[in-house]
Amino acid sequence: MRWLCFLLLLSPAAARGQTTAGGPKPLHFDFGALPATRDSFVFRLRGENRGWAVWQYEIKTLEMTQELIYTASSAFEPTEEERLKVVVNRQTGEPISTFHHIDVFSPQSDTVMMEHDLEVKRGEIAGRRRIGTKNGEVKIVPVSHAFPRGTVLGDYYLFASAATDAAPGDSLAVAAYKEFTDSLTMLSIIAEPPTTIEVPAGRFDVLPLRSGGFRIYTTRVPRRVIKGETLDGAFSFELVHSGPVVPTPD
Repeated sequence: MRWLCFLLLLSPAAARGQTTAGGPKPLHFDFGALPATRDSFVFRLRGENRGWAVWQYEIKTLEMTQELIYTASSAFEPTEEERLKVVVNRQTGEPISTFHHIDVFSPQSDTVMMEHDLEVKRGEIAGRRRIGTKNGEVKIVPVSHAFPRGTVLGDYYLFASAATDAAPGDSLAVAAYKEFTDSLTMLSIIAEPPTTIEVPAGRFDVLPLRSGGFRIYTTRVPRRVIKGETLDGAFSFELVHSGPVVPTPD
């Protein structure tokens, strides 16, 4: 989706420009605080409904550890559909793998498909990227990039904002890998004053977290993303319903 690509392509200069005087604190994500849930959202563009998304947080217990499996599917009508799966170590917060597929239906775009399928192992993120065009060609690009310890995925701001240790007034930052551009940057977040918002799922006390040109509203009990919006308010997504997890295939 356009808004997700905007987040992923946040420039290092923009990230530095939003930090407060004295520099940001380290940004940490506590995935152990995220509950298992399946959340539905509505997309709005300039006040009109333009699509939907379903996010799922599934907890998988292994012999020696736990994984959190985040999956998402969405449609931004009439131009894009996407599928996303991110697996992280629930105890350490370290990323394990990321798969993201976007189909584009815009007459103005020569690109009709973008995809990456990547794994993090031994200080490296590797896999492949695929790009499809209208003439039927699919370009496959091998990916192999250093992934220093403590680095997160750019997607963390989107699906894991509720897992941050942010408090009102905090400016936080962490090294992040931008999946679609195969590069490292800084993911910066500023925690704004708490507020109360109303979405289709109800009324919630939330902590707004701003990064670049986007703001995400999260709750603390339970930890959940409730709403996201561009700073100009033109685009937003809002929570409609929460329900039980549907197990993903092994």
